[in-house]
Amino acid sequence: MPLSIDRIPADFGRWDEVLALIMHAFAFMDGVIDPPSSAHLLTPDTLHDKARRETGFVALDGDRIVGCVFAQERADDLYVGKLAVAPDCQGQGIGRRLMQSVEILALDRGKAALELQTRIELTANHVAFARLGFHETGRTAHEGYARPTSITMRKALS
Repeated sequence: MPLSIDRIPADFGRWDEVLALIMHAFAFMDGVIDPPSSAHLLTPDTLHDKARRETGFVALDGDRIVGCVFAQERADDLYVGKLAVAPDCQGQGIGRRLMQSVEILALDRGKAALELQTRIELTANHVAFARLGFHETGRTAHEGYARPTSITMRKALS
């Protein structure tokens, strides 16, 4: 069965699987980024709440959830978060396809751009997002940090 990208429906009930995917995909960050990833604060219930406020997409390989992404609508753009692809499926274009779904959503909603944040330490992510058309627009620090901890990246849509 070919890979499909589906918008998360209101009656979605597989939050345990989405949480497991995010935790597995983000595990490489443990001990690399400071402060630790906010993914550690997620639960099935908080993911369900997130999906009520934001638009989520899942990548399905048959019945297996192999990717996800969430997009929060803001005045001028969509903020992209929790993009995750199963480690054994990375490099197959799944992240690109998830981001294309978010881009289509943004265009459908009349938004001019996509924005996201990636951690300073995750240089491979900076390169991957640049390949998707994002460029750095700023750096921010988490509360209590004097140094930048995140890079803000933006992609203008046409």
